[in-house]
Amino acid sequence: MTKPVVVYGVSGYTGRLICEYLREYHVPFIAAGRDGKKVQEVVDRIPGIETADYEVVEVSHDVEALTSLFSGASVVCNTVGPFIKLGPEAVEASLAAGCHYLDTTGEQDWALAAQSKWGQAFADAGLLLSPGVAQMYTTGEIAANIALETVPGLDTLDMLVLWKGFPTYASTQTIFTILKADWFHLLNNQYVEWDHRATRECVVPGQHGTALTVPWGGTLHPVWFKDDPRVATCLVTGGVLDRAVMDGVVATTGMFEEQIRPLDPEAQEAALSDIAAGLQADMPPRENPRVNTSIDSVHASGPLGRVHVAIHGNSNYKQTGLLQAFAAYSLLQQAPRRVGFASACQAFGHRELLGVLRNFGLVLNPVVEAHT
Repeated sequence: MTKPVVVYGVSGYTGRLICEYLREYHVPFIAAGRDGKKVQEVVDRIPGIETADYEVVEVSHDVEALTSLFSGASVVCNTVGPFIKLGPEAVEASLAAGCHYLDTTGEQDWALAAQSKWGQAFADAGLLLSPGVAQMYTTGEIAANIALETVPGLDTLDMLVLWKGFPTYASTQTIFTILKADWFHLLNNQYVEWDHRATRECVVPGQHGTALTVPWGGTLHPVWFKDDPRVATCLVTGGVLDRAVMDGVVATTGMFEEQIRPLDPEAQEAALSDIAAGLQADMPPRENPRVNTSIDSVHASGPLGRVHVAIHGNSNYKQTGLLQAFAAYSLLQQAPRRVGFASACQAFGHRELLGVLRNFGLVLNPVVEAHT
């Protein structure tokens, strides 16, 4: 049953896409999930699956069972979230089995927890612990690194993440889970807490209009750049390019602060799960590159320099599936650039990741404007 890569959570939208791209990289994999029948149904619909080397496995969500499943593999790609609730078992099992760990989180509190609890243990074992290998927020991290290398000496990142599309069930659950967490941006190398009700009206690169954006849980960029000597300040907002959806997000955040935050944790959890399930309980349609576009924009600045980088792309969930598959493919052939807790760019290189996204037709060449 042993394969070099285990994709855990294949019954969901993103897990299926990771398997699709692993097939294109000719990487054997185990497609695993808590409901084997659902996993098999999803895998059966993957185009060209008959040419893939794979197995479907049902597994319970506990450390012992996952350790047994992961043993003999080299890489775990985990899509089972919300990660702050369900991630610890997969991380502990990956470490016990001697596997590199990748996931698709957008939860800042999970990234901070993973770094604090397991970062050193993974480093000591020579393993990579990389939460958030996903379009949100790796593509923006690529743009930030391009800005920083274009004009050395810039130390402030003002970042914007925008996309069009339908959130998956897991993404919707995550959006509401992070409402309970503290959110941070980076100011002069210190974490500073966001006001959950904060909004920002941002100019959309390449358009005349603006978009309503929110802190979106703080994002992962402040965590990734916290110990980067090039960066002192990092502030990020993002959102969906649909004003009605964003108005709803803002209203829901306000409702949470007023009505749900005063409740006990168990009641908070139940209320948020009910809201999330009501908004998106079904698998969204497959992405259409003419409709489902993405924009990652970075203004990098310093005392005597300015750089703007914009990466226009499409199909953000496909970007995530590809980034996960390439990361696994790379780890099977060589060690990452950094072990322990690290972002995708820190582990694999931002230029390499950009090349992968470009070669699969998912992003344009970055638009770079520099002033010094």
